Amino acid sequence: MSASSLAAPALTLKQQIGQKLMLDFRYYCEDKDINSARCRTPMTSLPQPLAKLITEQQIGGVILFAENLESSEQMVKLTQQLQQAAQQSELGAPLFISIDQEGGRVARIPRDLGTAMTGNMSIGATYARHGTDFARRSAEIIASELRAVGINLNYAPTVDVNMNPDNPVINVRSFGEDPQLVAELGGAQVDAYQEQQVIAALKHFPGHGDTNVDSHTGLPRVAHDKEQVMAQDLAPFKRIIDAGHAPGMIMTAHIQYPALDNSTFVSKDGDTMIKPATMSRAIMTDLLRTELGYNGVTITDALDMAGISHFFSAEDAVINTFKAGVDIALMPIAVRNQGDIAKLSALIDAVAKAVQTGDLDAGEFSQSAARVMALKASYQLLPEHHRDLGKQQALAKQVLGNAKHRATEAELASAAITDIKNGKHTASLLKGAKSVAIIMPDTRKCMALEQALQGQLTDIQFHCLSLQGHDPAKAQALIKEVDLVIAGNASPAQSAVEIGGMDDGDAIAQFALSQAQQPEALERLLKQAKQTHKPTVFVSLRAPYDIARFGHYADAILATYAYNIDVDEGEKVQGPAFSALAKVLLGEQTPRGQLPVTIKQ
Repeated sequence: MSASSLAAPALTLKQQIGQKLMLDFRYYCEDKDINSARCRTPMTSLPQPLAKLITEQQIGGVILFAENLESSEQMVKLTQQLQQAAQQSELGAPLFISIDQEGGRVARIPRDLGTAMTGNMSIGATYARHGTDFARRSAEIIASELRAVGINLNYAPTVDVNMNPDNPVINVRSFGEDPQLVAELGGAQVDAYQEQQVIAALKHFPGHGDTNVDSHTGLPRVAHDKEQVMAQDLAPFKRIIDAGHAPGMIMTAHIQYPALDNSTFVSKDGDTMIKPATMSRAIMTDLLRTELGYNGVTITDALDMAGISHFFSAEDAVINTFKAGVDIALMPIAVRNQGDIAKLSALIDAVAKAVQTGDLDAGEFSQSAARVMALKASYQLLPEHHRDLGKQQALAKQVLGNAKHRATEAELASAAITDIKNGKHTASLLKGAKSVAIIMPDTRKCMALEQALQGQLTDIQFHCLSLQGHDPAKAQALIKEVDLVIAGNASPAQSAVEIGGMDDGDAIAQFALSQAQQPEALERLLKQAKQTHKPTVFVSLRAPYDIARFGHYADAILATYAYNIDVDEGEKVQGPAFSALAKVLLGEQTPRGQLPVTIKQ
């Protein structure tokens, strides 16, 4: 479909509303007796009711999650089914098919299939030596793999400036704490994505970097004054826009910013609260569009996150979002059964009524939908072989996780590893050791490092200690016996977005419970190792702020910023960060990364 054919027609109100919705089809249950909240059947092939919904309501886009993605062949078939449903609508516009494939800890395509890279903070650690090279190359790879399976919109890059060591949701998803560095790396990724015809969505405007609450589970507030907001939080967005790297989309943050807008709303429970940025006209229209000059499409963060859903009904959330001037409502209702389809229809009716009664400005609403259509016209949203399933599947199989992409992933992992203390001398600690204790947050991470080391150290006996569940007495006895301790820690705990989203609440709670005692257990073991004069290497596997707590127990300290496991087949476990770490520990490679954040000792 040509740009002119997309841009020409004047949209009906129904078409405008449909194009301004981005739906979540993570699960779908045909059985009418299964309650929507209990439905956990992954939607991996488009069922007829959802195809009909896309066609009849002329929906503008969908978001895919890990549950929707099984194999390269299946992904291509699913995205083609989705596009066919859209093309059968009266409007016939292609869908935005979107995903959170940031790289690092947020990657929805199965890691054994796609190249996840090691994430933004690892890229930030390479900046001093490599500039924007890894930012660009990683985005090119991710974009090429997304495009091969028919995904045309990526909610990336994250350009939040991580200023808070206790940030539970951003941390290693940020390039670092310097707004200029974040802007340069983020701008390079925007260009790389969009040159590959994958639309980039900067997030989370106006900034999620100085929060200690996860907006998936609550409503954070940033207390900075406006000067600080402009100099730090907002700076990467402004610099990227000013430098001509404007992304196709910008995603909102469900965060209160009283210095930018202290107006209030009354929640569904009757409480008076400051508006979150997602629903603030002062932030999303006056600031972003008028002051910063952004003319592209804006989209909410997921409206089912607790930062919104705890305070608004679905209908109020969408209408207030549109009142603020945001173009697209992401995940307004989880569509999992026929009942949810009816709920969505009622929501669409409510939005139409708001336009018809003047509660939503009809002219502005139409202009917003026109922006969405203009963005669609600016990109080739359909993949190369969208009319030939077999050819597109063959291409996807060739592109996803290929050897060249994996080599770049390994190169980034190696370039990022940072020597905090004596990291260049870890080989001397290993030399002569006959037994080594590897302490890790869980068994799979322990196995990944052990297997990476074993190839070169066949005469050393390794002992795995998982902090997820170990016998303290046996662990202490082991520390007494070994010649060397290598201990890794990953903090803070994984957030909802990393595990998969708010649908995984039980998993999140269980994971948090399992992690609650880990820092204390690790500290006890490190303290014992120090007291008994055991040489110790501490490895920060995630946000390196934990070095302030654990580093003084160690003879050598390294930071990897990642612990991805790409191969997990029974007894075989591998990950690029662990392979790179093993090379440093063995003295085969010098750690050359630089900390992109400050550690307070």
